[in-house]
Amino acid sequence: MNKDGLKTSPAAAAGTPGKVNNAAVSPAPPSGLERELLERQGPGPLIDRPVSATEKATANANEQRDKMDAFAKRSAAKRRQRQSSNSQLNVAKQHMEMEALPLLKDTAPNEQEDLLVKKLSVCSCIFDFMDATVDVKNKEMKRETLLELADFVSASRNVLNDQIYPEVVKMVGNNLFRVLPPADTPDYDPEEDDPSLEASWPHLQIVYEFFLRVLESQDFNPQIAKKWIDIKFVSQLLELFDSEDPRERDYLKTVLHRIYGKFLGLRAFIRKQINHIFLKFIYETEHFNGVGELLEILGSIINGFALPLKAEHKQFLVKVLIPLHKVRCLGMYHAQLAYCIVQFIEKDATLTEAVIKGMLKYWPKTSSQKEVMFLGEIEEILDVIEPVQFVKVQEILFRQIARCVASPHFQVAERALYYWNNEYVLNLIEDNCGTILPIMFPSLYKMSKEHWNPTIIGLVYNVLKAFMEMNSKLFDELTAQYKNDRAKEKKRDKDREELWTRLDKLALTDATNKDRSLQPVASNNANNAGLRDEEEDEDDDGSPTLSGSKCGVVQI
Repeated sequence: MNKDGLKTSPAAAAGTPGKVNNAAVSPAPPSGLERELLERQGPGPLIDRPVSATEKATANANEQRDKMDAFAKRSAAKRRQRQSSNSQLNVAKQHMEMEALPLLKDTAPNEQEDLLVKKLSVCSCIFDFMDATVDVKNKEMKRETLLELADFVSASRNVLNDQIYPEVVKMVGNNLFRVLPPADTPDYDPEEDDPSLEASWPHLQIVYEFFLRVLESQDFNPQIAKKWIDIKFVSQLLELFDSEDPRERDYLKTVLHRIYGKFLGLRAFIRKQINHIFLKFIYETEHFNGVGELLEILGSIINGFALPLKAEHKQFLVKVLIPLHKVRCLGMYHAQLAYCIVQFIEKDATLTEAVIKGMLKYWPKTSSQKEVMFLGEIEEILDVIEPVQFVKVQEILFRQIARCVASPHFQVAERALYYWNNEYVLNLIEDNCGTILPIMFPSLYKMSKEHWNPTIIGLVYNVLKAFMEMNSKLFDELTAQYKNDRAKEKKRDKDREELWTRLDKLALTDATNKDRSLQPVASNNANNAGLRDEEEDEDDDGSPTLSGSKCGVVQI
């Protein structure tokens, strides 16, 4: 570390971009923010993501496939490129040597503002992280400067003023706002494929931390900052939610939530833009990486809605949130979506009927995995539903549950039968047993005899036992009625089979008689045709001719 407090060791050239190889020099003690970033674990953004066993197995499989297939080398190169891509398009090809500036804490208070502006301007310079050997010294100097700025803003008072706000927003915008690279392949599956990590993350992460500390500073004044943190800034911030890097999306989620909380004038615009993003995702692209993060923000926003709910909010539920269930990649954001739906119902119980009918409208027909997710969400809704609202939807809801119980896919049937393990749901069913039991009984009784999975049969017996304890008289009546209906159905099937057998015999008899009746007619037609041929072969004067049909036999 030089006298200005910046690391300039050339040993960084041998290390990873954004990190310094300190094998030949004594490591400098990390700053407060650097120590926090290194120690951060769990749901927050990570500097180095640990490699899971699944990822190792996938990498080994890809390596073996590349050895077997020579044509796979190109795709392997693309996979390696996806692991670290640089979306910064405004990178200068050549950089001047960065000026080493003194530390802010070692500067006189009356000179700190000018020095802070200079450091913010220095950090606005963008570097290319695709080549680890280029601008190593300058990259490290910028990283150290960003760390210093973040610590200075959080530790100092009366730092933010009219001159600092525009420089902060300019530096943050230059580093964060860029055109995101498109997916390498159109069949990219975010659930299966590894995300493309941002190569410039060593700088971007500290920029996000710095901006968060600015927003959370006690000196931050939204009334002054709104001149620069405006609609354009928020629009560009929302576009970044499509980044494939989950670490960046996690930071964006926190930043946008802070902005929503501090800038009251931007709240309606933020909700409107999220609305547009979701509608485009549902009806046009079906691709947006940050849907889960945006829904997580909306969950806390919905939780803060005042009562009674505005018509705008109810329309957002019906027109946007419920149609989100029909997208194929529902599993990427279903937990956050279910939370938002439940929040709406807790706010206004009268929305329950619209939600249930909307989910039944988009109920999956060909995806058992989505059916299991739907059943889980329905149970979350039933946990908070009011008995009055339950009565309105019980018939249409349990018809669908009965179909799920009869599903040949054991996970779907199992998830539906688990409803009877929920005490609150069981009480609702018991209170309305007279309506629900006749709907559920045929499927339950049939599955108890015909389902292939013994676990499902055991669960069905438990449900039937619970129903029998709720209303034994109705249970016996339904049992007798079901057996009677089955007997009638078997009789109808037998009668139908006998009818078709008789029809087949009649058709065969008619065909035989028709063939016999056609035989003499065909013989007479043949004789008549022969006579006509002989008459046509005679000349007009009656002289005998040769008949072609008689193959040269003379007719007199």
